[in-house]
Amino acid sequence: MTYAPFSTFGSDRPGAWLITCDHATNTIPKFIGNGTLGLPKSEMKRHIAYDIGCKRVALALGEKLNAPVICSNFSRLVIDPNRGVDDPTLIMQLYDGTVIPGNQNLSSISRQTRINQLYKPYHKAISELAARPEIAIISVHSFTPRLNGRETRPWEVSILSAYDRRIADPLITRLQKTLSTPVGDNEPYRGHLPGDTIDQHALKKARPNALIEIRQDLITKLDSQIHWAKLIGSHLEHARKDANI
Repeated sequence: MTYAPFSTFGSDRPGAWLITCDHATNTIPKFIGNGTLGLPKSEMKRHIAYDIGCKRVALALGEKLNAPVICSNFSRLVIDPNRGVDDPTLIMQLYDGTVIPGNQNLSSISRQTRINQLYKPYHKAISELAARPEIAIISVHSFTPRLNGRETRPWEVSILSAYDRRIADPLITRLQKTLSTPVGDNEPYRGHLPGDTIDQHALKKARPNALIEIRQDLITKLDSQIHWAKLIGSHLEHARKDANI
């Protein structure tokens, strides 16, 4: 079976949304170190390798909104598609206390190979899917309950955004009315990195957008993944009407 750096689902769906999942998998393509970065399986199951639970949330959200979904088919440790190509964290050598052996002393040729064979095709596919009129882009991610040595994070879900808050503001308002826990607003991460997926395909194209972060321990099973997708999908539809877009 031929390897592809991304998978698309429902590309012919008519919904005016595009769902992206940048950190969908912990897969290391065979042409990268014969399929390994030198880490044990226990490390590749951690959040450092992918966003746990978010792929099925993204797929279920696409079904809820009758919209296409695109998922990466490579681990963020190989190359992070949610970074600008010049970002120093594009290929991490150390992540949350773990040294990534396969990324140490990486040659410029090896770096460019990852960009050409993984990063660029993924973003080209997003560009093509987003080319339809009136598309809003929703990027689905997940976050750990806590990072090593830090306090427990209080949010179940957080909405990240930059200066275009047409969807973020009404979505946060609606989610906060539903949930008993605080809804994060650009927590636990800031809402904008130059060259990230939202920046490339939404902000620079004036497309409505939001990045959704869900706490990983809440989406480890299929029923909870579907639950969150339905909840967020319903609020997204209403938020778009609230924003009149």
